[in-house]
Amino acid sequence: MHGWLCRMRTGQRPTMVGGTGLYIRAFTEGLDNIPAVTPGTRELINKQFSEKGLTWLQQQVKQKDPLFFEQGEMLNPQRLIRALEVFETTGQSILSFRKGEKATRNFRIIKIALELPKEQLHHNIQHRTEEMIKQGLVKEVQSLNEYKHLNALKTVGYAEIFNFLEQKISLQDAIGQIKINTRQYAKRQMTWFKKDSAYTWFHPTNYNTMVSHVSNQLNH
Repeated sequence: MHGWLCRMRTGQRPTMVGGTGLYIRAFTEGLDNIPAVTPGTRELINKQFSEKGLTWLQQQVKQKDPLFFEQGEMLNPQRLIRALEVFETTGQSILSFRKGEKATRNFRIIKIALELPKEQLHHNIQHRTEEMIKQGLVKEVQSLNEYKHLNALKTVGYAEIFNFLEQKISLQDAIGQIKINTRQYAKRQMTWFKKDSAYTWFHPTNYNTMVSHVSNQLNH
């Protein structure tokens, strides 16, 4: 899920929708200054990950940065690679560079979030995965085969289909793994956002309540 910022006319208020927790935190709070990675480190880790897979990457992070392993996204190769390359460069956990100092913004931020009952969320994930397959996910991934080494294609949905195309698993197993990994990712996202008390939560159908809440916030 990507985030975007609506460009508005003077006097109107911009709205940012969606995005990962890190994306939103970067926009609202800024990011910590993490040292640059030494040349070749990222390429070497990516090469090893491509050859040895996600389990190897998880084990490396667990061994070298156990603090991040306990808190990080274990099914997100990009986050794991980032943690590992920072450790290989500095000898320290990536968490040691997170100072918790928030950037000062010259605008006010109102945060709202949507939450479905777990059963409905899981049903939606099942349906969405099946629709993606019907609409040509396998063909799409196949057309991107030469780029599979890129981090952007090592995410849920792509990684499982690449495994199918390489005859490591059946298509049914790939579909099942996409559903499971998406549910796990959704759970981690919910945990991340629930830690931020600035959010006010709503059921997606409670549109009038959301509008009223935002209106009241703007008038205070």
